[in-house]
This record gives sequence, C-alpha cells and structure tokens, in this order.
Amino acid sequence: MYTKKIYFSGGNIAELQEIFTDIPGVLSVLVGKLSARNVHSYVNHEPQTLEDISAVEIEFNPKKMDLSMLMDVLFNVLNPYAENNLGVYYASGEDEPQVELHLNFIANRGKEPVVSKACLTINDPNSNPRFSRKCYAKVGRLIKFIAAPESEQNFLRKNPEICTDIDLTKLKTSLRF
Repeated sequence: MYTKKIYFSGGNIAELQEIFTDIPGVLSVLVGKLSARNVHSYVNHEPQTLEDISAVEIEFNPKKMDLSMLMDVLFNVLNPYAENNLGVYYASGEDEPQVELHLNFIANRGKEPVVSKACLTINDPNSNPRFSRKCYAKVGRLIKFIAAPESEQNFLRKNPEICTDIDLTKLKTSLRF
C-alpha cells in the first residue's frame, strides 16, 4: 500500500498524537524530534534550519485521507495566528505545493483580495485591514525525524487520568470524515 508522511509541531505533542490517531486513513502517529531546513513563517521570511523540534509523524493513506484535511484538523486545534511553535514539515517534494498553498491561504485570510485579469476575486473577500492577522505557522522540508522510545508513545492512552487542555472526546465526535 502506498502511504505518505507529514510532520506537525506545536502545542502539546501528546495531545497532537491522540488527536490524529483515530482519524480514518491515518495509519500511525509517532511522537519524536525532527530537524528541518528552509523553514520560514509568514512573519519571518528568512529561511532557517531548525533542530530538535518536538513533533508528530503522521503516516496516512492518501487514497483515504487528504493532506489538506489533516492540516485543517491541525489548524482547528492550534491557532496559526498565535506564537505556539506550530509547524508543518514535509519529507516529499511533491507535498510542498499543497502545504504552501494551504498555508498561503491561511496567511492571507483577512487581507484585501487580489482581483485577477479575468475579474475573479481570489482568496477571502474581506478587505478590512483591522481583521488582518499575522500567520506564525512555520513550514519547511524535513531533514530527519527520530521517533521517541516506545515508553513515550501514546502517553495519554497510557495515562488516562491526565487532564488535557483539549476535550479530546468532544473533538473526535465533532470531526466528520
């Protein structure tokens, strides 16, 4: 079976692992550390190399789950307009256009729309600059991912008594795929 991988950082990594674990089409979610290059945000355009970032590796079946749907879940859980170390990292060059397109849309929400030569309005038609926000989400190309030891995987499932900031049961029942 053909599978793909995407890497997300930000917020509580144990919560991220739990959120993505039961989504249809997701085959595995591992907690670990990553290094990435050409990382930029829509606030800081200078490319950087980042190392030792806590993240989750999501392996999914692209015939059952779309990359943009996974990013939608991420951006519904973590606010891309807050400084929370939110990041999307891709290993395959074929994922770069889709990741960049999705993040460009998020970054440009609330900005004055672009009007093309065909008189089509592109992007969110909100022209009020008051609602313009800065997108702090980072994006970059994965260098390496090192999975955490088995003892650190599925932390919330192994410790159900731990309280989380997210009502995971409510979130999972509200997600419809």
